[in-house]
Amino acid sequence: MSKADPVRQYWLLLAFGLLLLSAGLGLRDPWPADEPRFALVAKQMVESGQWLFPHRGNELYSDKPPMFMWMQAAGYSLTGSWRVAFLLPSLLSGMLTLVLLYDLTRRLHGRQVAWIAAATLLFTLQFTVQARSAQIDGTLIGIMTLAAYGMLRHLLLGPNWRWFWIGCFAAGFGTITKGVAFLALFLIPLALLGRRLGWQGLPARQPVDLARVTLAALAFIGAVAVWLVPMLWAVWTNDSPAYSAYARDILFGQTATRYLEPTHHILPPWYFLGIIVTLWLPASFALIWTIPHWWRRWRRGHRPAHVWLPLSYVVLIVVFFSISPGKRDVYIMPALPMLVLALAPTLPALLQRRAVQHTLFAFALLLGSVLTAASAYAILGEPKYAAQLRDLRGLDPWQITLVMGLIGLLIAGLCRPARGALALAGTLTAVWLLYGFWAYPVINDSRSARGVMQRAGALIGADAQLGLLGWKEQNLLMADRPATVFGFLKPRAQQELAAVDWLRADPDQRWVLAQPLSLQACFLAERGTVVGEANRRRWVLVNAGALRETCLPHSIEAKTQRKVANF
Repeated sequence: MSKADPVRQYWLLLAFGLLLLSAGLGLRDPWPADEPRFALVAKQMVESGQWLFPHRGNELYSDKPPMFMWMQAAGYSLTGSWRVAFLLPSLLSGMLTLVLLYDLTRRLHGRQVAWIAAATLLFTLQFTVQARSAQIDGTLIGIMTLAAYGMLRHLLLGPNWRWFWIGCFAAGFGTITKGVAFLALFLIPLALLGRRLGWQGLPARQPVDLARVTLAALAFIGAVAVWLVPMLWAVWTNDSPAYSAYARDILFGQTATRYLEPTHHILPPWYFLGIIVTLWLPASFALIWTIPHWWRRWRRGHRPAHVWLPLSYVVLIVVFFSISPGKRDVYIMPALPMLVLALAPTLPALLQRRAVQHTLFAFALLLGSVLTAASAYAILGEPKYAAQLRDLRGLDPWQITLVMGLIGLLIAGLCRPARGALALAGTLTAVWLLYGFWAYPVINDSRSARGVMQRAGALIGADAQLGLLGWKEQNLLMADRPATVFGFLKPRAQQELAAVDWLRADPDQRWVLAQPLSLQACFLAERGTVVGEANRRRWVLVNAGALRETCLPHSIEAKTQRKVANF
């Protein structure tokens, strides 16, 4: 690497990153849990022209601001394909993150260190997974990295007010993508704290430039106002109870209330430590050797800001999300590029150590061995995990995972322990390319509900009308015709009664697709036609011929609805 042309080296890295992160683009539809929801909202925006107030079916969707869905809709306008558009924001965000990390590391430590840092991030498991998925957090990491980049250009390499303003604007833009992006602004008080603690490399204290600080505040507020002001104005002028409830929920219910009093994903305070140890591999391997190194240098008074400022930002994000009872692994993802930035100056020396190379080799060998052994056992025997995957999801992917494992073992055998980093990079490359180009088309129908919805359309005929009861976002998204829905968050009993009235209005042309548990109050589910299974759920088609003469008594109906909700 040291003999290669640095510019060529950089572009080869980006080209390889694009290949790894985009492998399979256009070969699959959105998959649960979150992808179909966002894609459906974006699709309905395009079709309805309603951009300020997102809808999920016939109900307002107030869980997230619409910025991410706007990006997906913009991707559709450019490509004309939802299969491509729904993944574009995360893909572009992943590439942006790589570029920003490389550039900032290059300015601080040189090109060789920057190349190694960017490659480390590229092969970190959670980063690759999220850049290949369509969750908001995969896009947020790019926006928050841009915010951190702008501020660190000013705080570590400045003064550079132009980049500082860009960083503040990006933080505001991230806030209307997902509210937690305001955390990027905490780099400012962390830098002030670092100056008091004697961190080396921070600009000397200067008088406060009120005009420039005001512009920074306006940059953040202006970015937030792009969505917030038009939304609040529409709520004010329309005087709609639904719009007012939407504004209250998205501004308060989905922010402070969700942080302080979450109702799901309740996990212990140390949960994110496990995420760092596992999903941040192989980057987190470096912490085994680097933490003692940092401690020794701290005690000697060597406290460079280019290490401690991004590292303190990582700690801040992890602590912030650990305080809330509700946790998901993706919440701390914006901290990952900053951790790699803090690790960057130690990475070249670490890769020269035999213990590090052997550790990376052991991880590659373990990955290849587990994939090979589990796949061979699933093909030749009848293990419980293989039977469950086939019965619940209709999947039998073991030939694909067997090839992944065998290629991983072959690469490990060729590289040997002395080149463990290359063995691991080669194994992960094989896994991601095979997953994208081979596994995507094979498992897509089951994971996306496309297969179920196509079979349902074929069973009822081209001229029939389809209703969805107790539906999931992927059902409406994958329907082959405009479908009638009876609510999503509305109580199931009300939805079922609405479905009954809808069927009776045109009994010869209307069908309802639902899970059997959603039909027990007003339908004889055994008279329905089983369409198939997708995402561990069985779906049944019923028409007016499956209606009971009267719905079950209220007490039994309520019990049924509780079962449905728990299911």
